[in-house]
Amino acid sequence: MTLNCEENSWQGKVAMASEQQDKALEAALRQAIRAQYHFRPSEQGLLAWDVRRLVRLSRALPVQAVALGEIAELDQVHWYGHGAASPTVRSVVEHCQLMMAADLAYPILLDSAGRVMDGMHRVGKALMLGHSHIEARRFVVDPAPDYQGCDPDALPYDD
Repeated sequence: MTLNCEENSWQGKVAMASEQQDKALEAALRQAIRAQYHFRPSEQGLLAWDVRRLVRLSRALPVQAVALGEIAELDQVHWYGHGAASPTVRSVVEHCQLMMAADLAYPILLDSAGRVMDGMHRVGKALMLGHSHIEARRFVVDPAPDYQGCDPDALPYDD
C-alpha cells in the first residue's frame, strides 16, 4: 500500500516536471522563433501551419542530410505567392538579410512528400555557401493545418 502511494507521488512529480519542461520549451520557442506560418493553397482555401507548432511536433523526428538538389522550392516561387508582396528590391534584400542571419544548426522541416514546411532562408543560405546538403527533419504523417481558408494578414503575429 505504501509502495503505491510512493509510486503515485513519484508519477505526479514526473508529470509536473514534464509539464514545467514543456512550458519552458514553449517560452524558449517564443523567444527564439518569430511568429510565422507555412502556407499552401488547397481546395479549402489557403492552409496555414504555425511554425512554432511544427518545430514542437518535429522534436523527436530523426535528423537526416537532404541534398539541396532535392528541394523543389529552390526553383519555385516560394515567398511571393498567395497574394503576398511583389519581389521588390527592398523585399529581396529583406530575405537576403534573413538568409544571412539564418542558423544552419537548426534542421529544416519537410512534409511527408519532402516539401519544405520551415527553413527556406536556411536552404537559401546553404545554397549561397555552396553546400550540397542540409540537415532536415521529415514528417512521416503531415500535421493538420492550424488554419484553413485564411488570410495571412489576419493571422496572429508577435508585435
